[in-house]
Amino acid sequence: MQSPPRPDFSLSVQYGTSAPELPRWRLRNWVRSALNHVYQWVEPEAERVELSLRIVDTDEGRELNNQFREKAYATNVLTFEYGVDPVGTLRADIVLCYPVLLDEARQHGKPVLHHAAHLTIHGVLHALGYDHLDDAQAHEMELLETRLLARLNIPDPYNT
Repeated sequence: MQSPPRPDFSLSVQYGTSAPELPRWRLRNWVRSALNHVYQWVEPEAERVELSLRIVDTDEGRELNNQFREKAYATNVLTFEYGVDPVGTLRADIVLCYPVLLDEARQHGKPVLHHAAHLTIHGVLHALGYDHLDDAQAHEMELLETRLLARLNIPDPYNT
């Protein structure tokens, strides 16, 4: 059986704060790696994937999390998944809060780039429709994240 064709891919990277460890090329590589290995699970009607990835500071992260999730703190990653439009384009916005990402990496003794790759891939999976609302979904998503990170020579983030 032949694999379905990979959808076209577009990524816009925006910086609301300085994040020297996260240049566009590195973020693009992580996103592309995730898409290349899960493209068969992308919505079948999606012929194109358009993602925006924004790196924000704590204030913007808190504001977005409060506005859209009614949580009064900045979280590490937010994904706004919009589904597939009538012309076959799957669209989503992913927001990484850089200061939270840095703090979490330090607290857990992880390299910043490993944690950033994990959160980027986590956001991409949400954009593709994955979620962790119950234990079974969380387990499936964690396994997939672990496999994708292993392809990048990054250890299992859940086995620390």
